[in-house]
Amino acid sequence: MTTVLDIAALRGGYGEVDILDGIDLTLAEGEILTVAGTNGAGKSTLAKAIVGLLPRVAGTLRVAGRDILSLPAHARAASGIGYVPQVANVFGALSILENLQVVAGVKDRKGRIDEMFGLFPLLGERRRARAGSLSGGERQQLAFARALMARPRLMVLDEPTAALSPAKVEDAFRLIARMPALGVSTLIVEQRARQSLAISHRGCILDGGRVALQGDAATLLADERAADLYLGRH
Repeated sequence: MTTVLDIAALRGGYGEVDILDGIDLTLAEGEILTVAGTNGAGKSTLAKAIVGLLPRVAGTLRVAGRDILSLPAHARAASGIGYVPQVANVFGALSILENLQVVAGVKDRKGRIDEMFGLFPLLGERRRARAGSLSGGERQQLAFARALMARPRLMVLDEPTAALSPAKVEDAFRLIARMPALGVSTLIVEQRARQSLAISHRGCILDGGRVALQGDAATLLADERAADLYLGRH
């Protein structure tokens, strides 16, 4: 199986302090991988390191075999990485349609927008609505559609359910579960670890900037140590 993301001995942080302390991680084509852990474990920092938003990084970081460690964020996006940050993930002053139109590096932009409206019918129905007027669930759909516009091979999702009401959380996970069928490998940073692992192939648990546990998602869900220290009980 093709390796889409290959991380080895990854270190980095802000200033002189390492938040990531030697991360080793891989993501295969068509996989969904959940990155979990307690607050401050380095989950969001790892997401930022992958997409090029961490000021200082060292180690190995490859996407589809290409070394991207020295590339700036815009070049990483062009190399096939989609990113949905936890906040500020759409342009609130623009319409839904305009949010999709401004995505760079898209071939057959009109056709791709039509595809996104096919995937997200509600967005198509409200295409002229200002993004700032959308509900949390609608905004999240738009953020996903924006990230998918350029046909990424890898999607990085930072706390995709954080701003959603409980009623919309399951909708978000159902949407993420569709990513492999769209040809997108997905790395999810998520506090709702149990729900995220339930729709994932594999999981990785960070602790103090290091990988504490990783493996098959179902195995991690059944792991007593993982439940006690990181995932919580049902």
